[in-house]
Amino acid sequence: MIRKLTLLFAGALMGASAVTLVHGTNGIVANAAGTDTYRQLAIFGDIFERVRAQYVTPPDEKKLIESAINGMLSSLDPHSSYLNAEAAKDMRVQTKGEFGGLGIEVTMENELVKVVAPIDDTPAARAGVLAGDLIEKIDGEEVRGMTLNDAVDRMRGAVNTPIELTILRQGQPEPIKITIVRDIIKVKAVKYRVEGDDVGYLKVTSFTEKTTDDLHEAIKAIQKQVPEDKLKGYILDLRLNPGGLLDQAVNVSDAFLDRGEIVSTRGREPRDIARFSAHPGDITNGKPIIVLINGGSASASEIVAGALQDHRRATILGTQSFGKGSVQTIIPLGENGALRLTTALYYTPSGESIQGKGITPDVKVEQPLPPELQNQVVRRGESDLKGHIKGEEESEEGSGSIAYVPQDPAEDMQLKYALELMRGERTDPAFPPNPDKAVMNRQ
Repeated sequence: MIRKLTLLFAGALMGASAVTLVHGTNGIVANAAGTDTYRQLAIFGDIFERVRAQYVTPPDEKKLIESAINGMLSSLDPHSSYLNAEAAKDMRVQTKGEFGGLGIEVTMENELVKVVAPIDDTPAARAGVLAGDLIEKIDGEEVRGMTLNDAVDRMRGAVNTPIELTILRQGQPEPIKITIVRDIIKVKAVKYRVEGDDVGYLKVTSFTEKTTDDLHEAIKAIQKQVPEDKLKGYILDLRLNPGGLLDQAVNVSDAFLDRGEIVSTRGREPRDIARFSAHPGDITNGKPIIVLINGGSASASEIVAGALQDHRRATILGTQSFGKGSVQTIIPLGENGALRLTTALYYTPSGESIQGKGITPDVKVEQPLPPELQNQVVRRGESDLKGHIKGEEESEEGSGSIAYVPQDPAEDMQLKYALELMRGERTDPAFPPNPDKAVMNRQ
């Protein structure tokens, strides 16, 4: 049985949707390909054999083949690629939203792994790992010389297996050795809080298999904390969200809509059209919604923003989104990994393609950059990617904008503006949106 995986990611991450796989005999394929194509393949085979036999040092044959495949796919667009077995496994972990591990967010600093924060109620948190700790050794092996991915791979592993971390901690004269037993780590796709005592804040970090359930839990928790008559509305933060599963983007949009098309995908042939529509029921009971976007909002997050904007269900605030409107299919290749291939473009309910254009906010609010970032390139956009598919709505202005969100909410000007709108401390014609002006579906 062939399993199809439907995803939407941007940038260096993955993007995908569904595709029909057609099987045929080699003879049929050969006839379809044509003589010229196979003559070129014969040239490739000849070059491969000469490199293999005559290159100054014996080449890695597997690497040669993978590079050739990726060269072919990268000539199509920036999002088509070959995933070897290890990369395909990592992709499945990302989309599942859970894995066997320790429960820490990490980065690299001075060749050591730095703990950004332990995740609440995980093995690392229970073992006493603290934010700011520097991991010097993993099971006695020096971290220096490893990449961050190498270190993360070593810390992940089978559930109920132990791992020893040697940690350098500020204020401690000697390294600390901590043994942690791995467990299932469930990464929260939706973080939430109540701003002040009257606005629900929902931060969707990615669209994994758990996003819809996490969203429903978050909204229920907010509704339990804040009485209905006091709750002014919700802020849905999609900034820096690179995308994820298409069905989760549809489900998240559906959670706020009662009816209408959410998104359509259109492939190579006129008949290759799939439409996704909302079902009755709005889990917020019609409360006002403001969606935050920036140059880091891509793909699945743009589907949500576009659907809520077209139906005038939410006001979109921030800066131009990334503009990735292509859909990729993950085609499993068994033990050989998977093929990630662009097979369609997606369109908002009004029939607009955001490929190379992005979602334009109803209320444009720039996020000021701190001094240390003002000379760095922090703008992101699909239209800046070499070899990207030219979008139907794409102009010279292109897509994307600054992709920066301050860690301290007190410094977050976009969030501050949204809260002021929600509380009536500031006014704008775009808020609240007028549902009578919803854009009708364009066939």
